[in-house]
Amino acid sequence: MEHVLNQEEIDAMVRAAGSGGPAKSVKPETSAPALLEVKPWDVRLAGRIGREQLQAITLLHEGFARNLTRSLGAYLRVVFAVALVSAEHLTYREFLNNVPEVTYLASCRLEPMDMSAALQLDLKLAFPIIDLLLGGQGTSMTAAREITDIEKQILESVAHIVCREFSTVWQALSLRMDFDQLLGTGEAHRLMPPDEKILSLSFEITMSEVRGSLNLAIPAAVSNAILRKISTEWSYRRPRARVDSRQRLMRLLLDCPFAVELGACDVRAAVSNLAGLAPGTLLSFLRRGTEPASLLVAGIEMFRALPARCGNMRAARILDRCSATGELQAESEEMEP
Repeated sequence: MEHVLNQEEIDAMVRAAGSGGPAKSVKPETSAPALLEVKPWDVRLAGRIGREQLQAITLLHEGFARNLTRSLGAYLRVVFAVALVSAEHLTYREFLNNVPEVTYLASCRLEPMDMSAALQLDLKLAFPIIDLLLGGQGTSMTAAREITDIEKQILESVAHIVCREFSTVWQALSLRMDFDQLLGTGEAHRLMPPDEKILSLSFEITMSEVRGSLNLAIPAAVSNAILRKISTEWSYRRPRARVDSRQRLMRLLLDCPFAVELGACDVRAAVSNLAGLAPGTLLSFLRRGTEPASLLVAGIEMFRALPARCGNMRAARILDRCSATGELQAESEEMEP
C-alpha cells in the first residue's frame, strides 16, 4: 500500500533538499511490539533454596543461635547475642571471596558423611574473646594483624563449643560436627572444589560494644540431606479434615449462644415529635400494630414473627423466613476480614 506523506514529512524533505543533503526517508510511526528481555541462564543458580525450605532452615538454626547465646555467654561471662542473618546457596569460590583476607578460618568434620565444612569468625570478635579468656575486659582492637599460634589455641575452645551446639541442633538429623584444624589460605582453597555448591549460614554476634559475623560453609551433599530431612518433617502441612467434620461443627454450634431481638425495622419518626417527648407521651408510628415484627439473630433480620407469651416468659411466634436479602447480608459480613 502506497504511503501518503503528511505535512511534517513534506517539510522535512524540503529542508533536506534546501541544505543540499540527501533526503532522508521518513518511515511512518508504528507501535512496535514490546520485546521480551532474554538473559543467559547460569546453571549454577539451579537449586536455590525455596520459601518452605528457607523457613525450615531458619527455624532450625534460630535454635542454634539461642543455644550458642546461652553457652558462650556463660563460658565468657558476658552479655552475648547470636542471630541468624542469612541462609543461601553459593559456590565455595563465592564464599571464599566474602571471607576477609586476615581472619580466623577452620575446617570441621561432618560425621557420619565424612565430609568437611568451613567455619569463619571475624577477628574483630576473635580478639575481644581472647582478651576475655585471658582475664581482660574484652576490648576491641583497631589494628588488624595475624593471629598468633597461642591465640589460635585459645580460640579452639570456642570453636569446639560452636561445633557442639551445631551437633545438638542437628542431632535429630543424625549429623555431628567436630572441630578439625585451622586453615591457611592455600588449605582453605583445597578444602572443597571452587565451583561446588554450598549452603552458607551467616550469623551476627554482638558482644558488649563489638559486633561481627560467624559464617559456616556446608557442602552441597550435606545441605541437600538437611533440606530433605527438615522439609519433610518441619514443613507446614494442612490438616486433613475429618469426614464428619461438618456434622461435628453443626453439633457444636447448637450450644453457641446468639443475641436474639424482636423489634420493628424501618420505623421512622419526625424530629419535632422526638423533641417533645416526655414521660407519659404517646409516640405513634406509621405502622399497624397487627403487622409482624422482625426477629434479629446476631443483628441480622432472619424471620418475621409476632410477640407472644410462653408462661411467664416473653416469646416470639415465627411466621416465615425473611427474603434472601438478609442471607446475602449475613454472607457478606462473614466474608469481611
